[in-house]
Amino acid sequence: MPLLEPKPQALRPTATTGPAPDRVPDRRAAGTPEPLRGDLVALLGPDKVLHTVSDLVRYASDASPYRFVPQVVVLAEDIDDISAVFSYAHGKGRNVVFRAAGTSLNGQAQGEDILVDVRRHWTGIEVLDDGARARIRPGTTVLRANTALARHGRLLGPDPASAIACTLGGVVANNSSGMTAGTTRNSYRTLSSVTVVLPSGTLVDTADPDADAELARAEPALCAGLLALKSEIEADAELVARIRAKYEIKNTNGYRLDAFLDGATPVEILRGLMVGSEGTLGFIAETVFDTLPLDRYTTSALLFFPTLRAAAAAVPGFNAAGARAVELMDGNTLRASVRVAGVPADWAELPKETTALLVEFRAPDEPAQTAYEAAAARVLDGLELVAPVASVTNAFTRDAGTIGGYWKARKAFVTAVGGSRPAGTTLITEDFAVPPSRLADACAALLDLQARHGFDAAVAGHAAHGNLHFLLAFDAAKPGDVARYASFMDEFCRMAVQRFDGSLKAEHATGRNIAPFLELEWGPRATELMWRIKETVDPHGILAPRILLDRDPEGHLRGLKTIPEVEAVADPCIECGFCEPTCPSKDLTTTPRQRIVLRREMMRQPSGSPVTDELLASYGYAAVDTCAGDSTCGLACPVGIDTGAMMRDFRHRRHSRREEWTAAQCALHFRAVERSARLAVAAGDRIGDRLLSSVTRAARRAVRPDLVPEWLPHLPGAAARTLPRTRKAGAVAVYYPACVNRIFGGPAGDRGPSLPEAVVAVSRRAGRPVWIPPDVTGTCCATIWHSKGYEDGNRIMANRIVAAAWGWTAGGRLPLIVDASSCTLGLAHEVVPYLTPDNRALHAGLTVVDSVVWAAEELLPHLEILRTVDSAVLHPACSMRHLGDEAQLRTVAEACAREVVVPDDVGCCAFAGDRGMLHRELTESATAKEAAEVTAREFAVHVSANRMCEVGMDHATGGRGYHSVLMELERATRPC
Repeated sequence: MPLLEPKPQALRPTATTGPAPDRVPDRRAAGTPEPLRGDLVALLGPDKVLHTVSDLVRYASDASPYRFVPQVVVLAEDIDDISAVFSYAHGKGRNVVFRAAGTSLNGQAQGEDILVDVRRHWTGIEVLDDGARARIRPGTTVLRANTALARHGRLLGPDPASAIACTLGGVVANNSSGMTAGTTRNSYRTLSSVTVVLPSGTLVDTADPDADAELARAEPALCAGLLALKSEIEADAELVARIRAKYEIKNTNGYRLDAFLDGATPVEILRGLMVGSEGTLGFIAETVFDTLPLDRYTTSALLFFPTLRAAAAAVPGFNAAGARAVELMDGNTLRASVRVAGVPADWAELPKETTALLVEFRAPDEPAQTAYEAAAARVLDGLELVAPVASVTNAFTRDAGTIGGYWKARKAFVTAVGGSRPAGTTLITEDFAVPPSRLADACAALLDLQARHGFDAAVAGHAAHGNLHFLLAFDAAKPGDVARYASFMDEFCRMAVQRFDGSLKAEHATGRNIAPFLELEWGPRATELMWRIKETVDPHGILAPRILLDRDPEGHLRGLKTIPEVEAVADPCIECGFCEPTCPSKDLTTTPRQRIVLRREMMRQPSGSPVTDELLASYGYAAVDTCAGDSTCGLACPVGIDTGAMMRDFRHRRHSRREEWTAAQCALHFRAVERSARLAVAAGDRIGDRLLSSVTRAARRAVRPDLVPEWLPHLPGAAARTLPRTRKAGAVAVYYPACVNRIFGGPAGDRGPSLPEAVVAVSRRAGRPVWIPPDVTGTCCATIWHSKGYEDGNRIMANRIVAAAWGWTAGGRLPLIVDASSCTLGLAHEVVPYLTPDNRALHAGLTVVDSVVWAAEELLPHLEILRTVDSAVLHPACSMRHLGDEAQLRTVAEACAREVVVPDDVGCCAFAGDRGMLHRELTESATAKEAAEVTAREFAVHVSANRMCEVGMDHATGGRGYHSVLMELERATRPC
């Protein structure tokens, strides 16, 4: 037993809102029951079967208002695993649901039996025909795919607002479209081929010329059934006309019946049916998309109207002018969007009736762009616009930053509005479509309906396509609220269908909320055909029951989740999952969403719950210890929820008084700590990796793994004992070498100047000399204590460094240059909450500049590049994303190398100071994809701007020699 152990009970909720009606019952505390667990372990292996109650709870929630706890979670690695699970489910009479990103809004990623994760091992994109097509695995996000396609001037047709997180498997399964796809650029229209595992285990590649013959041999009954359905549909002229009419507007409700009209063979019919099938007909193992031109010339405007009806009435004019997107945001949406970084605060004061249209034109070249702008100007004439549009003539802009801000506000619709919902309420997101000519009437009818049922909902949508989204919040724990919601849904569905002949699901797919209303829209004849499709393709009914087809008229009221209050920083979370792709621990333990989901389950439980005991037992490692604390989740979250901050607080709660005291003493005596650390690193050079690894592993077992770092191969040697000499007189900036650069030297084998020597030399060459204060030893940016949750130590060092910096910079007259981006972030921002009032005032007068920004903006214009290398690969540290200086990193690198590459799979390395030495598995997992990309080819240099991130990437890539881009700049400008 270690000498020091964390206190898991310190994380036990002291006040819960439970017991909640949807809490996990005590009998499930043991996780997956036998024989299910044993059967699947024997079938697939223990590493592919997640079975603890913690595993099951974290997979029980998605972006929808539903919550179903699976019996088991399978991490399928390949098609053989999928086939094995299908065979097992068939033989045992069990059900299977697939889950990728979990961003679906109607419970499509939730199951009550076997849930199969098809994200973790199913990523990858192969660009074909110079970008004209792309072969994409189902766990690949839309953003990742478009990143690869962009260099070929192409992109995918579907562009959902959740592109940062949603995966192509889910996009196809739901026929998600988004802002610009409409009915012509969605998955149904742009999917070239698909590879499917049918419920029987049969594999079908619809691109294979022999696919129909092979399917006929393997599945004769299936082929006959599909062709019989096709003949029956085509023989009914009225039904054919109805089907064609239904897809003239956006419609994802039910199976794609037009697949029988568009496909001539069983394989062609299957290709169409798989789009929008929501995992009920088979597993989409691979997709091939026909891509579209990336029209790079963009002009946009955000136009404000006095009423929703006035905005809707303006839409046809912009459609006729050729707008690619016309997005609507009502007053509630605009006011809620102030939670999104960069949105003007005065939106909060807009009148409730105010409605905005985000109008965008995209063109292949500037002449076409100019023509679009002229057409837009003609539409603007006569429109009744209101503030904050100051001038109609200046309404449209080409500025990429401004346009990006517009879209950030629009894409944050669900999360921004959801984050401002009343505490404890569940969020319902619905979307429907009407003929665009009837949009204004539909808007008015929707607002009236909401008011009559007591909802003050938010409305937004793809107005160009008659597609509206709305959000409602209610308390799922209160029967009265649920009844009010049920009454609203009944009347809403009748209104949309009977009054407007609309589609009840425009782009979010049927899902649990609309499945009971399928017949209302399609009628008994078409609905009966859909049931027969399901029986033909999945005769044993093993896939995704009740998600697309449900005979229970109240099925949409099953499984509604409560949202108990948790810590204030995380309480606004609506579990959308936007944070997950950026999380370093997503493939190792938990994601930010899952950390919050688990915490909410603790809150649902009564005192003394065995479920809470089990959750707490794993939460320390799975949630708290393996959180890198990089806070990139806060950047990905549209409302800025920083789960890393919550984990740092939890680390603090688990500390004993002795640990806090020790950390504070380290801050008080950091000069000795720094000297000892440097000596230990220097000793490591002589002792060797093997012995030091053994010694540190033993110490970790004796003390505590989260306190004692493990010695890793490729750790750099010690820094020089003294810093370069500089003069205060004539210096234009103060240079602060971070403590990590005073402890660790450059990569092994590097014979050039150290980083401090490089910064001093290159600054002098540019005529911008810097001064290193003689008393920097023993100071730190306080990030060490901040990241570990040691508040007393953090406070001590934060105040010490700010007071020292004030003196060094002559009261803020000189900028303070910092040579590690995480330390720049710490000094510029993270220390502020821990400062005394006096030191906070001093801090406000400091100018803290990252060394990369200094080099790009102050040095490069005055330097002569004398030599360059062939290629450089960059690792932008996560702190650089927070600081917004990734562009400057690239600028400096491009001055030093003829080719500069940022890996498509770049992300946080999770080394996080020393966390990669405390939990090396975290860094190894976080960097796996980026490292594979880096090591797949040779680069002349590997550069970053943060020493411990460079160490982490060295560890991940087998010692590629990552170093600061400023060291490369010094080499490029060094006189012969």
